[in-house]
Amino acid sequence: GLLAVPVLAGSAAYAVGEALRLPVSLQGSPKRLKRFYFILAVSVFFGMLFNFLEFNPIKALYWTAVLNGIVSIPVILVMMLLAGNRDVMGEFTIPRYLRVMGWATGILMLGVGAAILLA
Repeated sequence: GLLAVPVLAGSAAYAVGEALRLPVSLQGSPKRLKRFYFILAVSVFFGMLFNFLEFNPIKALYWTAVLNGIVSIPVILVMMLLAGNRDVMGEFTIPRYLRVMGWATGILMLGVGAAILLA
């Protein structure tokens, strides 16, 4: 856990900083990049906190994977709508067999997600 904390804190700080359109860099000084380094410090704090709580990391990984699977359902469905739309993609629309596979995947994921939530 102690090895993962800095890596995860750094990636979280970059992700949050970029999502908020803040300048992000570990090469910049903390004086110049106060908000980025604040996010990094908060991420490190929460990472350390998880190390000391009675926390089952395997259950956390499992539920994170379940959550990622559920969140990916609307993403793949929107992606299929965009990838098959000639107005959006122009000449780069995906071929029919990929559309069929993509929609089948989305529908399968939707069914599995519903089964997990209803179980």
